[in-house]
Amino acid sequence: MQITRRHLLQTTGASALLAGIGQQAFAQAALENATIVTGFAAGGTSDTICRRVAQKLQPDYAKAVVVDNRTGAGGQIAINYIKARPADGTTMLQTPTSMLTIYPHIYKKLSYDPQTDLTPVSLGCVFDFGFAVGPAVPASVKTVADFLAWAKANPTGANFGSPAAGSTPHFVGVLIGKSAGVELKHAAYRGTQPAMLDLLGGNISAVSGPIGDITQHLSTGKVRILSVSGTKRSRFAPDVPTLMEQGINMAHSEWFAFFLPPKANPELVARLNAGMKNALAQKDVIDGLGTFGLEAMSSTPAELAELIKKDTAKWGPIVKEVGFTAEA
Repeated sequence: MQITRRHLLQTTGASALLAGIGQQAFAQAALENATIVTGFAAGGTSDTICRRVAQKLQPDYAKAVVVDNRTGAGGQIAINYIKARPADGTTMLQTPTSMLTIYPHIYKKLSYDPQTDLTPVSLGCVFDFGFAVGPAVPASVKTVADFLAWAKANPTGANFGSPAAGSTPHFVGVLIGKSAGVELKHAAYRGTQPAMLDLLGGNISAVSGPIGDITQHLSTGKVRILSVSGTKRSRFAPDVPTLMEQGINMAHSEWFAFFLPPKANPELVARLNAGMKNALAQKDVIDGLGTFGLEAMSSTPAELAELIKKDTAKWGPIVKEVGFTAEA
């Protein structure tokens, strides 16, 4: 999915309405405490946006805002936790799109309904993925084609890690292999950072994950990014060609978004949305997220809800092509 960077930020009517509601919303008394829950480990991109936004929600939305990393089950533990919480604004979720738009296609019995068990609040950011190799792969491997040829000749090294089974980067890695008829064995981790540690240690050959989770390890000299997943080169890795430039007809990016528990009061949603929009417009947040390969982006709740529906429909045929299923 490619999101037009300006489209959701410049929806004139919605923005004007939100501004009016936002001024009224911020006049309400701040909560004592609030928590942003993420399903991924500390130190990764998901955790990073949570912590930067948490800082900016203080003290207007809540006097204290903390981050709770509830890892496991590819992000599902965090979602299940949120859906059972009171919709009083004290607990919110930040999650990647995969758990909401891909998981419904791969789990026969998903323990939550993305359409009814969460209340959309706002987008948080958009980003591309990188496909990188580490010390387990010879230095002569410099392109995706090189890696696929090497993997074909060295089946024990034909593998890659991703932040979660059934996530967008998981499918990107599988589709890269399928483009050349090479089966790349997948290893699922609780976030990209644990996968990167195994990559650096030579335990896995490659990682498919958010570009920012990979670029922060380039200084080690042990990681080489072979491609990025967007329709054009990433400004965070301008020298790295896209998959399409390398002859693989595929382009995928992803978004992170914020949600409240189900059936949250519209006034509360509007208040948190105003806080999110304000936080994501701050220069230090934009610059800070940029260091992790994330482009800050807010939206209205309605725009986010529509985006979920569109992306869910998009991923159906892709999942069918890959043939991946998971047991709930």
